[in-house]
Amino acid sequence: MTETSDITIRAHGDLSGIAAGEWDSCACPEAVGGARPEDPFTTYRFLKALEDSGSVGPGTGWQAQYLTAEQGGQIIACAPLYAKSHSQGEYIFDHGWADAYQRAGGRYYPKLQMAVPFTPVTGRRFLTRPGHEQSGRAALVQGALQIAEQNALSSLHITFCTGAEAEAGAAMGLMRRTGQQFHWFDAGYGDFDGFLAALSARKRKNIRKERRVAQEFGGQIVQLTGDDIRPEHWDAVWEFYQDTGARKWGTPYLTREFFEIAHDTLRDDILLILAMDGAQPVAGAVNLIGASALYGRYWGCIEDHPCLHFELCYYQAIDFALANGQVRVEAGAQGEHKLARGYLPVATHSLHWMRDAGFADAVAQYLRAEGAAVEEDIEILTSFGPFRKTPKEDHE
Repeated sequence: MTETSDITIRAHGDLSGIAAGEWDSCACPEAVGGARPEDPFTTYRFLKALEDSGSVGPGTGWQAQYLTAEQGGQIIACAPLYAKSHSQGEYIFDHGWADAYQRAGGRYYPKLQMAVPFTPVTGRRFLTRPGHEQSGRAALVQGALQIAEQNALSSLHITFCTGAEAEAGAAMGLMRRTGQQFHWFDAGYGDFDGFLAALSARKRKNIRKERRVAQEFGGQIVQLTGDDIRPEHWDAVWEFYQDTGARKWGTPYLTREFFEIAHDTLRDDILLILAMDGAQPVAGAVNLIGASALYGRYWGCIEDHPCLHFELCYYQAIDFALANGQVRVEAGAQGEHKLARGYLPVATHSLHWMRDAGFADAVAQYLRAEGAAVEEDIEILTSFGPFRKTPKEDHE
């Protein structure tokens, strides 16, 4: 526990000591009264599902140190903070830093990670009650740094924070890092045909072909959310997830119990897009629904069909967003192949602190060079986007 003026900062080893309403009043104040949260990943129910399912906690390399800042008897700010014994499940990679630090004789792990585990989605990491943004943010940074210093931890990493948080963190002395993802944005298209009309003729033709080929896989594609999601659907999702996880990461991050808990507490936040062969799902994509964005998270299949991945992960997501008021689709980390399908490059942000001053100087030099390269890459990729360069470009 730390006292900062009249603010008390506490670290919690689990969420049981924090009231759900107190957490969500900071994480998603816009959802008070039953509205949909902007960011479903920082809600109490999502983080609690990770914890209760054993996806984070002892033995996982993600040991919770949730921070709260209290003032006047209420929580004014909180943050999902974890002590990490590895760099898996983060998507903003520091493996090279860890190797260099350890070759120099240092101990990189454990480190502190302020993040949503396994989730490369931009969102607020300094979760503050409205009206307490500046003081709450400063208290959380101070609390995290004090934990790192008191325990001789090598570093603090605040990943997939917002651009505004990155600016504020840099002003507090943290090092800023820029990355890149591909997002789709609704420019007032109205429907999918309106989106296609904004593309060059060649890209428009290619997407229509991919959608046609995917729809010919031999079954039907369904979109399910809320009570339309049945417990048996998670059996298929788990099979898809295991297959994809084994190929990408070696060991899937989420446990089977996470999906059972998600069915009970998160299904209103979830969109399942399934390719059905009769009653059997053969491929699927798991999305989480925010107030203004749809977040693609997991994809998998038990049968390979041409273009089905593009249809379920990208085009069906756009269809849902256009029909349900989401103005953005975030289809996960990396993937320049998304550019041809209407997803444009955008910057992502993170903040970093190193306890060793010499190592911090080396990382800062690296980040300056990396940031310039990322900025140039985004500019070049945007210029090669699929959209018509002039209004007069030929339509089909």
